[in-house]
Amino acid sequence: MKKRIYLDNNASTPLDPIVLDAMIGELAASPRNPSSFHSFGQEGKKVLSSSRSVIADFLGVRSSEILFTSGGTEGLNLLIRGLDTSHIVTTEIEHAAIHHTVESLKGTVTYFPVDTYGAPHPTTLPEGATLLILSAVNGETGIKIDLEKWAALAKRAGVPFIVDGVALLGKEPFTIPDGVTGMAFSAHKFHGPKGVGFVYLRAGTLLTPLITGGGQEKALRGGTENLPAIVGMTCAVQLLAKENPFPYLQSLRELFESELLREIPDLEVNGRGPRIANTSNLYFPGVEGESLLIALDMEGIAASHASACASGALEPSRILLGMGYLKERAASSLRFSFSRMNTPEEIKKATETIASLVKRLRTPSLC
Repeated sequence: MKKRIYLDNNASTPLDPIVLDAMIGELAASPRNPSSFHSFGQEGKKVLSSSRSVIADFLGVRSSEILFTSGGTEGLNLLIRGLDTSHIVTTEIEHAAIHHTVESLKGTVTYFPVDTYGAPHPTTLPEGATLLILSAVNGETGIKIDLEKWAALAKRAGVPFIVDGVALLGKEPFTIPDGVTGMAFSAHKFHGPKGVGFVYLRAGTLLTPLITGGGQEKALRGGTENLPAIVGMTCAVQLLAKENPFPYLQSLRELFESELLREIPDLEVNGRGPRIANTSNLYFPGVEGESLLIALDMEGIAASHASACASGALEPSRILLGMGYLKERAASSLRFSFSRMNTPEEIKKATETIASLVKRLRTPSLC
């Protein structure tokens, strides 16, 4: 049986065994609802408070500025819908959690232009703007925005700035600039469990809750907190704090691209701006991306044709089209994303397989 190689870590990462053990420990503990007054509930409240503090310390913010959610999509919806959306400023290349949420609202939307650089350039905000929404990192191309400059621009203009941080956390160190109002994160993107995430909300920000009910999470997110998942996410954050994976991820990406370029000289990277360490979005001229993706899967290698939230129909990437690439290029591109659980041996094996498949798919059939 062929060894399977997982290179779709921007869709989801493998659960770290240490995280799993932490979750099992919480699942096996006594039933403890953090909102209950009795000793069982107070034990749960201590776990919740400790988790909040660990995450806040990691980000360099106050523990009161951390709210637990079910993941990035809920977090972004909470931040967007909870603020003034009468005039939103964003781009056409945001994740579906932003793109479709913004489309569903009734206010004015101004889209900053994006070219093949891969990220919008900071300019003056339009008059009357009430909310700026951008991704710190594009999950498909790995291209980063200049977070510091955008935050400074938003602060000068007095416009709340919401950031999708899902593709950033766990890839390289960062600090949250002063001009950022809120950021959303998701645990399964950094070797934590699915179905849990958190929001950073700057102190003093007035936010309308998305989910009402009990008074959990400062009455901004009703519903009993998922302690086992929160414990797992906190453990995943602690693992990041112990060892920065950035240098290793960078080495894997450099090895991957250098090996492929040696075998496929006309290969091109999509996006010209600075990239996050773990992402390669590549254009294979003369190869149908869907065919290559299927062939790779048959060889036990997982990659992506677009964001996992947009997959299914295997249409050309909306993100690449939004960057101005032609449909042919978007249809001939695949995303490969790495994690600290990948090995150089896997990378070399994957590049050999990819190069072989590309040559085969480029050769016209005689039948």
